[in-house]
Order: sequence, then structure tokens, then C-alpha cells
Amino acid sequence: MSQPMGELHDTLWTNQRRPWTEQYLRQSSLVRGKEQSRRRSQSTTSHHQTQIIMKTHSLLLGILVGVVTVEAKIYFEERFAEKDWDSRWVQSAHAGKEFGDFKLTPGKFYGDAEEDKGIQTSQDARFYGLSTKFEPFGNKDKPLVIQFSIKHEQNIDCGGGYVKVFDCSLDQKDMHGESPYLIMFGPDICGPGTKKVHVIFNYKGTNHLVKKDIRCKDDVFSHLYTLVVNPDNTYEVLIDNEKAQSGELEEDWDMLPPKKIKDPDATKPEDWDDRSTIPDPDDTKPEDWDQPEHIPDPDATKPEDWDDEMDGEWEPPMIDNPDYKGEWKPKQIDNPDYKGPWIHPEVDNPEYTADPELYKYDEICSLGLDLWQVKSGTIFDNFLVSDDPEEAKRVGEETWGATKDAAKKMKDEQDEEERKKAEEEAKAGEAEKDEDDEDLDDEDDDDELEEEMDHDEL
Repeated sequence: MSQPMGELHDTLWTNQRRPWTEQYLRQSSLVRGKEQSRRRSQSTTSHHQTQIIMKTHSLLLGILVGVVTVEAKIYFEERFAEKDWDSRWVQSAHAGKEFGDFKLTPGKFYGDAEEDKGIQTSQDARFYGLSTKFEPFGNKDKPLVIQFSIKHEQNIDCGGGYVKVFDCSLDQKDMHGESPYLIMFGPDICGPGTKKVHVIFNYKGTNHLVKKDIRCKDDVFSHLYTLVVNPDNTYEVLIDNEKAQSGELEEDWDMLPPKKIKDPDATKPEDWDDRSTIPDPDDTKPEDWDQPEHIPDPDATKPEDWDDEMDGEWEPPMIDNPDYKGEWKPKQIDNPDYKGPWIHPEVDNPEYTADPELYKYDEICSLGLDLWQVKSGTIFDNFLVSDDPEEAKRVGEETWGATKDAAKKMKDEQDEEERKKAEEEAKAGEAEKDEDDEDLDDEDDDDELEEEMDHDEL
């Protein structure tokens, strides 16, 4: 039975469409699979990115927490901002010494009349002994920073400007030059030959001076001195927040015996020739070489009034012989057997033992000024003991650095005023001298006139 035309059309259309539809379905299924796979991939990637971001935030948070927990520690600070500063400091009364007094003042010139106040030595040719105490601490595994500012506005000629750091055994009322200390640091000036920064460490009961030369400032302005001692046994000295010297404690101080010593069993070989040149064995002395050093003066003559019987036999005076050549020595030639200078071999020093804690002090709790000054006028200010070099630098700029330029400006203006005043006084002195000279001339004229009148009367 034949199909109707409509049904036939539908059947033909269905048969023709089926392959395309099946292909479409297959492609659609593939696309959906790929899309689902892509979405799963994006989801996984997004998940990983989220994990990375969370871990990064966690790491940053940990770092920030670490930064917050490692804060700078200030063990002692003194800016002399209060009038009762002397209640925190103790004046030494050690017997046998005449101590001078400290006074609170910004000095003759300053950047800020209040901020620049410090304690000033006030009497010439005096010892000065003043100290303060704070809570004890040790610097194990931490930097130690000692800082202060000093102004020699008197243009010091001879005197100390250093501080001493003590442990808690210091008897403040009896502090003197022999009181044991841990560290001595600061400038020392005496004449043109001594202008240096002392850095002295006490190690096992003995004071050791730095072997390097560190020159201090010698003008009248305020300067900032900083000592940093690091737990890796290195150090740094800064003046005005700029490095003046640095190095290693073991190398720059003789706190430890040397690592190497000369081999006590080694001796220079007998046949070792360390002469770079030798006399020429073939050189001979010229026949005319030997001449007397002095000869009679050939131009000298016997004086006419010379009496041989009275004066003895006349002899001409002696003069240097121009032909005298001195002692003859053969010329020098290169030594064919020369081996160079003999160097004593070294061996390990059995007495040497490395100390990784050269820098360490178990107890620090006092700071003092133990000085002698011929000419007073030095101002100490801005004391700081800390464990953070960067914080010390910041404090230095906040205190000394904030007023130094204005202080210099005031000093320059004072110098200019003094210069003008000196010029005016010099001019006034010259004018007065000219008037005096004119008065003398007038007096001379009057005297001459009187003499003429007297002569006429006669």
C-alpha cells in the first residue's frame, strides 16, 4: 500500500534529517563535555588561585606580625627636657679630686632654645664625674647602640668628651678614673696631636683600645656620635649619622691572642743569603784614591808680627782637602746567590681560642661622664642606649639633626656681628689716634711759637 504524499514527505525528510540530527547530537554532546571540562578546569584553576592568594595573605600577615613583634628597644634616653634632670643623675664625690659642676643650658648659640638644652661643663681645669642608672639588660644576640651629641662651643684645647658604660657594680658616689667600666666611647682632644674617637672595650677585666685611627670633629658645633656593636662581632662608628669607621672586633682590638705565631722551632738556614747586592770582587781601589782629609792652606802666609821665639814655629791653618774622596768601597753588584728576605714560618697559636661572643655583655645598667677639661664649655645631650641602629639614626635626626642648621646660622650671624663690631672699634681707635696726633702737633706748634717769642724778647 502506497503511502500518502504527506507521509512520504515526512518519511523522506526524517530519513534525510536523521544523519544530521545524530551528528548534531554527537557534536552537542562533545561540546557539552568540553564545556563541562573547561568549567571544571576553570574551577580548579580558580581554586588554586584562591589557595595561592590565601597563602600569600597568610605569609604577609606572618611577616607583618614578625615586624610588629621585633620592635626597637630603648634601654635609656636622656634629652634633658626637664629642669629636674639632676634627680636622675648622681654627682661623684670621690676623695682627692676637685669636681666641676654641670649646668643646664643650650649654650651661646643654638637652633632651639629648649630642644638644644644639655648639660655643660662650667669650670676650667676641673674633673667632672656624673652618672645615671637604668634597668639592667644584656645584649646577647642583639645589637648594642650607644649614642649622644656633644658641642665644644668653647673651642676646646684639651679635654675629654667621651662616655663610659658600666655594669651595676658602679658606686656612683665614688666614680673616678679607675672605676671599672665596660665600654668607653667618644671624642678626645688635646692639642694638635690628639683629635681622636676613643673606642675601648673591657674584655675579661682588661681594657683594649681600638687599633684604627678614628678622627673626631674639632670645631665648635654640635656633633652626633654613635657606636654600634653587632652580634656577629662587627662594629660601626658613625659621626653625624655617617660612617666614620667599621670592621671586626677580633681584627681591630687585641682582645684575643693572635691566631698565628712564629714557629719557635724554625730558624733561618745558615746558607740563606738575603743580601740583594754584594761588593764587586773584581773592583779595585784607584792608586790616587788615598788623600788626606785636611791639608795646610796654600794661600795662608805667616803674619808679619809673628815671633818664632815667642809664638813658636808658625804653621799654616788646615783646610778641607778638595781631593779627599773618603773611604774607598768597591761598587755593588747583584748577588747571584740572593734568595730574598727570609720569612719566619708561622704556626697555629695554641693559646688562641675563637670567641663568638666578643660583643656580648651580660649586664649593662649605667652610663657616666668621667672627664678632665682644661677649658670648660662642652655641652652633652641626646643620650641614647638601644638595640636598633635604624631607630638610633631616626632619633638622631629628630634631635641633633633637627636643629643643627639653625644653630650654625645663629653662630654665623654672631660671628658677623662680632666682625662688624671689631671693624667699628678699629676705625674708632684709628680716628682717636689721629686726633691725638693732631693734638700733639698743635702742642709742638705752640712750643715753637713760645720759643720764638722768648728769642725775640732777648
